[in-house]
Amino acid sequence: MRQATSRKKPVPEPADIPTEKLYLDERNPRLVEAGAPKTQEEIRLVLWRDFAVDEIALSIAANGFFRREPLFATKEANHLYVVEGNRRLAAVQLLLNEQFRREVGATDLPPLSPAVREDLRTLPVVICDRELIWEYLGFKHVNGPQQWQSYSKAQYIAWVRNTLGISLDEIARRIGDQHSTVKRLYRALMVLQQAEKARVYRRDDRYKKHFSFSHLYTGLDYAGVEKFLGLPADDGFKERPVPRSKINNLGELCVWLYGSKSRDKPPVIESQNPDLRVLDEVLLTKDGIAALRRGLPLTVARDIGKGDEKLFREALVGAKQSLQEARGKLLTGYKGETDLLVTSQEISELAGNIHAEMSSIRGKRSHNRS
Repeated sequence: MRQATSRKKPVPEPADIPTEKLYLDERNPRLVEAGAPKTQEEIRLVLWRDFAVDEIALSIAANGFFRREPLFATKEANHLYVVEGNRRLAAVQLLLNEQFRREVGATDLPPLSPAVREDLRTLPVVICDRELIWEYLGFKHVNGPQQWQSYSKAQYIAWVRNTLGISLDEIARRIGDQHSTVKRLYRALMVLQQAEKARVYRRDDRYKKHFSFSHLYTGLDYAGVEKFLGLPADDGFKERPVPRSKINNLGELCVWLYGSKSRDKPPVIESQNPDLRVLDEVLLTKDGIAALRRGLPLTVARDIGKGDEKLFREALVGAKQSLQEARGKLLTGYKGETDLLVTSQEISELAGNIHAEMSSIRGKRSHNRS
């Protein structure tokens, strides 16, 4: 791991660089979420298919390139890789090159005027080390106006922390993060990578195509998930957060969150709200965990974890609340319908039976105590 330097180098002024000398960056955090394409052709295809490059291309074709917002590039292996501005570069490449358009299926881009085409032959580029622009990228894409998806953000934060040696607190301070987003994203990525390194889960084995990374980084804040993984609330922000004794639990959690295609197991989390809170509640009880392990549905596992005593109390209190609401609507809501009168009579009889049985149980227990 490199050590962070205390002095900040100045960012160079942009220079006009021939477009043909600029390369798309395979290390772009956006691309990791899209399957990490490697070749320039693959990167262009992914950017065109998944990241709305067509909108940028149409804007550039009509208005030219906005030269006051330069690209940022770094020189590696004798090539200039664009670290910031890959979508804009891809848009320009497609506008200028008919073969590139055929490769991605961009058949409806407009022709360029001679003036715009000439203008796009070179682009304004700031050339510097990746380390020099991390703060700018972090503010813009992690905590700023053009935010990446959560998994891409986590990848970028992990690179700054683990490769450049910048502390999480310093990253948060310098990009203006006031909600612990940096720490939460970093912890979640380290937990996921730990699962993959321990071979208890693979992200590409998830049941659904979309990867809801937010399930994990949100869930790690919950008490039940922290307990299940053995994560201390104030000390989980390191490269291997989960203790060895809980690694198998981590694999189980990932399957409950994301499912497993190879085992034909869908996730128990259908939507983050309310399912994630329900899962957290289940993980606080041994019986609930055992029910999940048996493959029972999430809501059934929650009820098993609560036990009949708590479920009975909740049902009784809920019934009282519903009846109080019905009574409040009686004068304006009841028009003399026979079916509702019959329903109220059935409720009255049912309530009477419950009260009688509860009184009998209470009497027997009082007798046994004496």
